[in-house]
Amino acid sequence: MTEDNDRWEELAAWQREIRAEFPILAAEPHLAYLDSAATAQKPRAVLDAVTAYLTTSNANAARGTYPWANRTTRMIEEVRERVKSFLGDPEPARSRVHFTSGTSEGLRTIARDWLPGHLRDGDEIVVPFADHEANTSPWLEARDLLAARGVRITVHEMPVQSGSGDYDLTALAALLTPRTRFLALTHVHHVYGADMNVHRVRELAGDDVVLCLDAAQSMGHLPISLAALDVDFLVFSGHKALALPGTGAVWSREVRGAPLVPGGWDGTPNTAGIASLGAALAWLQDAGLDRIERWTRGLAERLTDGLSALPAYEVLGCPLSLARGTRVQQRQSIVTFRHRDIESVDLGFILFSEGFMVRADGLCQASGGEKRSSVRVSLHVYNTFEEIDRLLVTLRGLTSS
Repeated sequence: MTEDNDRWEELAAWQREIRAEFPILAAEPHLAYLDSAATAQKPRAVLDAVTAYLTTSNANAARGTYPWANRTTRMIEEVRERVKSFLGDPEPARSRVHFTSGTSEGLRTIARDWLPGHLRDGDEIVVPFADHEANTSPWLEARDLLAARGVRITVHEMPVQSGSGDYDLTALAALLTPRTRFLALTHVHHVYGADMNVHRVRELAGDDVVLCLDAAQSMGHLPISLAALDVDFLVFSGHKALALPGTGAVWSREVRGAPLVPGGWDGTPNTAGIASLGAALAWLQDAGLDRIERWTRGLAERLTDGLSALPAYEVLGCPLSLARGTRVQQRQSIVTFRHRDIESVDLGFILFSEGFMVRADGLCQASGGEKRSSVRVSLHVYNTFEEIDRLLVTLRGLTSS
């Protein structure tokens, strides 16, 4: 550990109390849930908030004038403001929050309902083909939509550093031109677990380029500051941030280009999901995102340090992040690896037989990402060092040496 023992003992005592707030984990203590990048477990406060909403105020928003409908409408607006506060929005009066079913729908909403109106013939955009498919396909769909209208744009691949998966900012600077209008970015990589250093992109891109950030793997895991990131769109999924499935949001600000106005009829929102999101963000703020980040980084450090001592395993991402206490490319709660002899899907089944629930497949990589399947361990505040140590013992028993 990089912090002194007293601080870690204090943090461990806090974490034990936190873990006790997750009923599903208490019900099956023999299982280790290590798939939070796919979806996170829910604390009792979130479950109680949903029950309270459904049993006291369940109604459609902005439709009726009776108290239940009014309370639902007010709740939705309060959660919009909570999202802005959670993200450290420096100018909430100039921003909007549009609720969606998750990150995939949010990115597609921007690509379908905003981006085409922002681009002209000959414009260029940059897209991260080595990241999640959800942050690639919407922009290609927008390109095809524009082409059908006779507007030709160029889609450039975001350059990445070989071996680490991090954005190559030097190559990106050379790629940008006066016709570059839009960059799609990822905050924390869903395979490598690395912070992609997007806070440096604004200086490269200049004041006029629109930046859109996929924050699916950072929301709820670490403090986020919109003032520091200086992006124009931030999209996230609620279910990865301790809320119910089927909810998420697009935060946008009205600085570069027209406001985001989703097309079509604004139907019934996922009111129970939005209630859960408000409760989840409140819970995360009370728990302390700085402590959550320290805890999950410590877990990832323990795992990567252990795996680096096992020649049978290849850990994906920046090799420097495997060093204990490194300040380079630190892993944000995600560690992905392969066994050199056992297929990843088979390894996933083996690990579940030992009580570990992990992701073992292609991890929804876009066309420029990893081509082979791998095993992903993704962590949250409810995971423990004992789980990591047990996992390492199991993995060590599968070595070929």
